[in-house]
Amino acid sequence: MKRDPQSPEERPEPPPRPLLSSSSSSPSGQAEGAELAASVWIFGYGSLVWRPGFEFTSRKVGFIRGYSRRFWQGDTFHRGSEKTPGRVVTLLEDCGACTWGVAYEVRGEQIAASLEYLNMREAVLGGYDTKLVKFHPQEKDAEEPILALVYIATPQNPSYLGPASEEDIAAQIIVSSGCAGHNIEYLLRLADFMRYFCPQAEDKHLFSIEEALISILPCLYYTEDSLEETASVPQKSKS
Repeated sequence: MKRDPQSPEERPEPPPRPLLSSSSSSPSGQAEGAELAASVWIFGYGSLVWRPGFEFTSRKVGFIRGYSRRFWQGDTFHRGSEKTPGRVVTLLEDCGACTWGVAYEVRGEQIAASLEYLNMREAVLGGYDTKLVKFHPQEKDAEEPILALVYIATPQNPSYLGPASEEDIAAQIIVSSGCAGHNIEYLLRLADFMRYFCPQAEDKHLFSIEEALISILPCLYYTEDSLEETASVPQKSKS
């Protein structure tokens, strides 16, 4: 069987660490002490890899298995508008693939604040649902996967756009922007993350869209420059 080039070498998975963990109880035995010591891991694979927007205790680069990243989710707020929806990523179940990103550990009071923030950013405004996944840290000495919370948009979501060619997705990204910035920035930042933090991994879908976008941009610049040059050239008066 041919192995997915972006997947690390397969090996039996040990049981994942729990999503919530706590140290020994406080001397007083109060539940509040254990609650403050609890930690939650949140896995980001889109804009969360460079702009989490919440306080965290630690972060790890790594991957989850069984999912592919796709620019199939529409965005009418962060990277687009109602008139020109942007394209952002979601996850598609794919047993032979893996998706690289960043997992953030939040502890104590950070937990409620981060989940409240992400519920608005990802669920209410983004249209994502939550799932638990096994996150595998990039570090060589990390033997156990970690249970992490992840936000995924499904086809049932009203903003879900579904598949399209890389060229069509790039063309849509070029004309879209929202409250968080231009859709082009979203694509290029995600591609840069993969290129610099996960150089051993491949993401054909992502890099094909980046390539298509770069091939379109010179045409746009040429048209813009041509219009400016035409406007600056003195017109001959009719005799």
